[in-house]
Amino acid sequence: MPFAYLDLDLLDRNIRDIARAAGNKKVRVASKSIRSVEVLRHILRSDDTFQGVMCYTAAEAAYLANNGFKDLLLGYPTWEPKGIQTLVDLIGEGHLITFMVDCAEHVIQLEQIAMERGIRIPLCLDVDMSASYPGLRFGVWRSPLHNWDNTRPVVERIVQSPWVWLDGVMGYEAQIAGVGDHVPGATLKNNVIRYLKRRSIREVAKRRGAIVQNIQALGVPLRFVNAGGTGSMSSSREEELVTELTAGSGFYCPALFDHYRSFEYQPAAGFAVEVVRKPRDNIVTCLGGGYIASGAVDRTKLPKPYLPQGLELFALEGAGEVQTPLSIRGPSPESLSLGDPIFFRHAKAGELCERFDSLHVISNGSIVGEYSTYRGAGENFL
Repeated sequence: MPFAYLDLDLLDRNIRDIARAAGNKKVRVASKSIRSVEVLRHILRSDDTFQGVMCYTAAEAAYLANNGFKDLLLGYPTWEPKGIQTLVDLIGEGHLITFMVDCAEHVIQLEQIAMERGIRIPLCLDVDMSASYPGLRFGVWRSPLHNWDNTRPVVERIVQSPWVWLDGVMGYEAQIAGVGDHVPGATLKNNVIRYLKRRSIREVAKRRGAIVQNIQALGVPLRFVNAGGTGSMSSSREEELVTELTAGSGFYCPALFDHYRSFEYQPAAGFAVEVVRKPRDNIVTCLGGGYIASGAVDRTKLPKPYLPQGLELFALEGAGEVQTPLSIRGPSPESLSLGDPIFFRHAKAGELCERFDSLHVISNGSIVGEYSTYRGAGENFL
C-alpha cells in the first residue's frame, strides 16, 4: 500500500449497462477517464457497441495509434506544432485521427501544417451545448460556437481548404452529463437541476439538429455526430441525427457519479492506503490518500472512504498528502489495526491512474492480474 485496484466483475457489469444505455448508437470511449491501454482494449473488445476512442492530447493520440488503436478523435483542440506534425504524419501512414476545432484560427494552423507535410487531414467541429439564462450559465465554457450563424464561417473555411475536410461534429452537454441530480439532503437543488436538465435537453437537441442540418445542406457529408457523456446517454441517444455517444467515467464509476437519478453504475475502481496510527480509540490515521480531483475546489473533489463502511473524513483535515485521519462511526474501533487497508474511491475517474503505476485486477474476490496505467508505461500527457 498504497495501491490502486480495478474490480473486473463490476467493470464488466458497467460495460454491459453502458452498452444497453446507448440504445442503437455506437459508443466512443473517453480515454481520459480510463488512462490504461489494457482497460481500453478490454472495453473495446467486449461489445461491438464500443467503437473508437476520444483522446485528450495529441501525444496521447500518437501513443494510442502506435499501440494499435483505431478511429481516434481528439476531444480538445491542440495547437503545439510538433504534436500536430506527429499526428499528421501518422494520418499519412494510414491512421484515422481526427482533430478538434472551434474557430478559424484552429483550421488555419492545422491547414498550414497539413500543407507543409503534403497530407490531407480530417477535422471535427466542437459546438457549445451549454445553456444560458438570465443570470445563469448552465454548463461549461468550451467552444465559442453557439449557433449556426457563428458556426457557418468556420464550416465554410474548412470546406474551402484543399488540405482539410469536415469529418464530424461534436457537442458535449456537460450540464446534463456531468451534474448530479439525486444528492441526499438537497431536495430543492435536485428539483431545480432536474428542471434545468429537462429544459436543456430540448434546447440541445434543437441547436445540434439545426447545425447538423445546415452543414448537410451545404453538401458536406459527416462521418459522425458525437454527443453526450455517461450522464446524458438516455437523452442523447434519442436524437435522430446523433450517430455516436461518448462514455468514460461510467466504466469506473467514481464517487461523483453516486448521485444521478437516471442511472446507477458500480464502483469498479479505487485505491487502498494503510492504517499507521490510532490517535484515539475512535480515530485511525492512514499514510497518504490526498488524491484530490480537478475542478472547482469543494468537498466533492475529495476521495471518499469506501470500505470498511462507517469511516468519515475530518472537515478540518480532509485527505492529506502524507496522512489522512478518519473518524470511526461504523465498525468497532477494535476491528481496525495498524497495517490494515482502508479503501477509498476517487472523486473522478481517470485521474486516479495518474497516482499509480498499475491497477491490481480483482475478480471473484481474488487478484487475477495487473494492468499498467499510462503512468506505469512511462507516459504523462498533461
